[in-house]
Amino acid sequence: MVVFDFPILVIKIVYFDLILPKSKAEIIAEENQKRIKAKQEKKEQEQWEALSMLIEKEIKKNVAFGINRLENFLKKCQSRSVKFAAEMAGLRVCFEVWKEHCGKQGEKSKDLSIAVQVMRRVHELLEKYEDLLQKSHQQMLAKCLNYLGFENLACSLSSQITERNNEKIAKYATEVGAARFQLQYMGSFLFRDERRDPDPRVHNFIPDTWQRELLDVVDNNESAVIVAPTSSGKTYVSYYCMEKVLKESNEGVVVYVSPTKALVNQVVATIYNRFTKTLPHGIVICGVFTRDYRHDAMNCQVLVTVPQCLEILLLSPHRQKWVKRIRYVIFDEVHCLGGEIGAEVWEHLLVMIQCPFLALSATISNPDYLTEWLQSVKRYWQQAEGRMKEEMSTSTMKHARTPKLQNPKKSDRVRLVLHGERYNDLEKYVCSVKDDDFVIEHYHPWAALTVNHIEKYGFPSDLALSPRESLQLYDTMVKVWQNWPRAQDLDPEEFLSFKNKIVIKKADARNYEQELKKELTNWIALGQKDKVQELLECLKPHPTDCPENEKRIKFCRFVEKLQAMDKLPAIFFMFNIHSVEQLATKIYVNLVRQNRRNQDPNTEKEIENLRNKQEKMNKILENCKPTKSARQATTRKAESILIALEEKEQIEKRLAILTKIPPEFTYANSKAVDEQTLKDIFLRLRWQRHASRQRLLAKRGIGYHHGSMTAKQKQFVEMLFRMGYIQVVTATSTLALGINMPCKSVVFSEDSVYLDALNYRQMSGRAGRRGQDLIGNVFFYDIPMPKVEKLIKSNVPQLKGNFPFSISLVLRLMLLAAKADDKADAKAKVLSVLKHPLIAFKQQRHNEMLKIYFIFSVQFLLKEGYLDQECKPMGFAGLVCHLHYHEPSNFVLVSFLVKGLFHKLCQPIKGSTVFSENVMEELVLVLANLFGRIYLPACAMKFRKKFYQSKVFLEDLPEDFAAAVDEYNSKVEKNFACFLLTVAKLADTEQEYKLPLSKIDFTQKEYGHSKLASYLMSSTKSVTAVSPFMWLSGMTDQDLFAAEKVNKAVLHTVGVNIGNAPLLWREKHDYQGRRMPLNAYALDFYKHGSLAALVKDNWLHEGDAYKLLKDFLLVIKSVRVSLGELCDNPDDNVVLAFQQLSESYEAKLQKV
Repeated sequence: MVVFDFPILVIKIVYFDLILPKSKAEIIAEENQKRIKAKQEKKEQEQWEALSMLIEKEIKKNVAFGINRLENFLKKCQSRSVKFAAEMAGLRVCFEVWKEHCGKQGEKSKDLSIAVQVMRRVHELLEKYEDLLQKSHQQMLAKCLNYLGFENLACSLSSQITERNNEKIAKYATEVGAARFQLQYMGSFLFRDERRDPDPRVHNFIPDTWQRELLDVVDNNESAVIVAPTSSGKTYVSYYCMEKVLKESNEGVVVYVSPTKALVNQVVATIYNRFTKTLPHGIVICGVFTRDYRHDAMNCQVLVTVPQCLEILLLSPHRQKWVKRIRYVIFDEVHCLGGEIGAEVWEHLLVMIQCPFLALSATISNPDYLTEWLQSVKRYWQQAEGRMKEEMSTSTMKHARTPKLQNPKKSDRVRLVLHGERYNDLEKYVCSVKDDDFVIEHYHPWAALTVNHIEKYGFPSDLALSPRESLQLYDTMVKVWQNWPRAQDLDPEEFLSFKNKIVIKKADARNYEQELKKELTNWIALGQKDKVQELLECLKPHPTDCPENEKRIKFCRFVEKLQAMDKLPAIFFMFNIHSVEQLATKIYVNLVRQNRRNQDPNTEKEIENLRNKQEKMNKILENCKPTKSARQATTRKAESILIALEEKEQIEKRLAILTKIPPEFTYANSKAVDEQTLKDIFLRLRWQRHASRQRLLAKRGIGYHHGSMTAKQKQFVEMLFRMGYIQVVTATSTLALGINMPCKSVVFSEDSVYLDALNYRQMSGRAGRRGQDLIGNVFFYDIPMPKVEKLIKSNVPQLKGNFPFSISLVLRLMLLAAKADDKADAKAKVLSVLKHPLIAFKQQRHNEMLKIYFIFSVQFLLKEGYLDQECKPMGFAGLVCHLHYHEPSNFVLVSFLVKGLFHKLCQPIKGSTVFSENVMEELVLVLANLFGRIYLPACAMKFRKKFYQSKVFLEDLPEDFAAAVDEYNSKVEKNFACFLLTVAKLADTEQEYKLPLSKIDFTQKEYGHSKLASYLMSSTKSVTAVSPFMWLSGMTDQDLFAAEKVNKAVLHTVGVNIGNAPLLWREKHDYQGRRMPLNAYALDFYKHGSLAALVKDNWLHEGDAYKLLKDFLLVIKSVRVSLGELCDNPDDNVVLAFQQLSESYEAKLQKV
């Protein structure tokens, strides 16, 4: 019996070829394809023949420029045979240039950048076209390697090497070992292990293995946590997901959650550019929902929004039908889950959604923990949906069923997809001023480490070295320990992954780095800590100190230095809006001054004269405009018009020549954008504030970017920077979160408390444009060295969750459960939020504490009349939920309404329904104390400054309103103290009796070293809810009823503080006990209506002031609408007063 062991695939091919021959149509199609391919190849061959001579000449004239031309041709070319011929030609020319260069240099040092280009061509040919290499080609490659001094590599490629160790070729050698040469000079050119087999799902590029896993996730309707570096290509899966849902039906919805409005605008633009689809009337592809802008939010298939707005939709009882249409939710920059402000909203979204999701980030230090938590949430929803289906199947429905949207089968699996390798390496530099010049020193990443840090924490996971940094590390190790036993094994020329290897790859260099890490750890284990410390000290740069002001003054020269080093485009990060704008203006002024110094002094006068003539010509032409009697115009008048037009044209041409900015006095890349496109982009700034300033800066290649700019102003800078026109951008952290603005270099220009490990990684991740830059550069310009070390070696904080609840949230959950049409679904959402706080995941103590806090919240809502005895919302619950952003001010506002204080205040002018200005101003004063709470420093009260239009410092509330606030606070303090007394039982006694820094434990009864300590600590055993150490200073449980003492007295392991109580502090004091006044911007603007006055008097940036006023107006409108819905009488004085105030405030704001 014969057994055939053919693979199934081969059997299928044979079967289909023999049994099912190709049809005539298929044969014709194949022949047509071959004919088209041959025609295309012939065309490209002709193009190469036409260009080859020119490119060869350019390489001989300027190697870098010529190679750039060659690579541009190779990118466009499709034919492998033509590309192979071009690569061989490039190799021959580079080799000739190298030989010619070495012949001229003699004993002088050689320009190894030419040798790098020779070796690059060898790499390209061996890696991409090995199947096309014939014997003659191999001999040519071997000859090149031999001449470079890499005889061992040449012999491994071809045995027919005639010139060996010949003095004739010795002068052409690089005098560096092959492995060392590639690590030192070719690190950025090393080949990555990329797949070459295309994926039919992707047309624009060939995805890597980890990217294919993301596509599989979407195809299988699974969820995923995706952690990959910036610019690695993780965002592509978001658009693949959108495309999939758009193809499936006209009903499904994808929600893209962005952390910032700036990113919302960019994503929307990308969606409009990528997708087109014919949809039924009333449905659009993309919609937007932010707090101040809403467009097609409910009738789109791709909704781009911010977390707070999606939470509103998910918790809205009337939007649950729309919520069920959601097929996927994409969370961009999901590490915001660990932020201080708004983090709980991200958490609520992740636990409420039932559909699959994609959670993207570049900076999560504990992705396994996050994934495990999310998987537990998915398991809950799997069980909840199972129960709901059972209830539906058992219930009898007498009425006809309405057709339901068929949901595609979804998976409850949450995958974790990790990709830690940046496509481009990042190299760091520190800058200092020495002898009136800038010294820029390379900063080796390991210079930030200490022996103690390595022992305790090991090496940071994202602290990768470039190949040349690995080589530098090895050389320093050899220098420090001259008798190092493994020096020979780890020598680059002897290292196993490098030895006799013509093409060293990035993975080989990474293996070498890992071996060096292991060896350094081994040094510490062998007791060679002193040598490790010496090694780390040797790696440190030694910048010279200089006054901070000096660096600021010379900043413009630093930008010039970056341009000379070819390190632009660059983003200069700062954390102060004023600094961002001032620095951009300073760079611009510096260029203008240089331009004028080098300009003919008569040119400026000529420009002025020409502009005066231009104005005269314009006036003449305006006076000569055609009228009704134009036909009767004399010939002489027509001639004068023609002469004027011609003269005007000549003036404009001359002005264009004189005002043209010389290339040496601008950072703008005029070749990046054509004139018409530039005009169109500049036109987008019309009607924008400071448009002329932004245009002037842009013409010099400069821009600035911060959160207080309008959307159009930010888009203007983003577009020109991405196109490559603007090369210098000063920015705040608005460019750190997800915005697609990659650059060659990132500069940290200003130290700040906000510059932490997370922000550093987000910002530095912008450096290194994939496909454009071979390496990313990070410069520390004005950052102290200890801070630099801390930033580099610190890990990103772990995501452990924040306090997730507020009383407003509890009320919103109750409202959803009571008002939603699908009660079972609403109940499941509410329970999911209550059961799955991240802070309580695997933390039973926190879980119990949150349950008690929920009970406290419900009791508060019952007492205040927001819930009835069945916990159904009533009264002003809708108004409170509408203003949930502003807790506790929303509760205080309702207390004013209940006490009738607004009715007492809002008395119209006799005989009319109009309110006097005094009434309106007092109403604004009350609202500003509730919703316009921007504090000024205490020292501002003593600041001797003349205020021109604003009062600046907000007055206190009127007496009756202040008394109502005090009464409200008193009730909250009492209720919250009772909650603290209850929750104190959950405290960890062992931790409470242990000092936080020294870790001295006082849980024992006796302390041999101190009788006093034994006596004092034994007397604290009766304490129930106050920290034992605070009890020693005289605090008791009774102090928990005084809000200002709670944070000092409360047991810290309970996990709550006074910030969790809905208290409205009438006064706020700084650490010195001085009262901090409230900024009266809202009331001042109502009185004078001037934005400029707020900037001048109230210490606000113009953009910030405008946004604050818009938010304040939004509150007034929200209150007006809610009161209108609650009040049966449309002529109620309070309703009319808020309506008048809303219209008046909006009218003033529109005039700005």
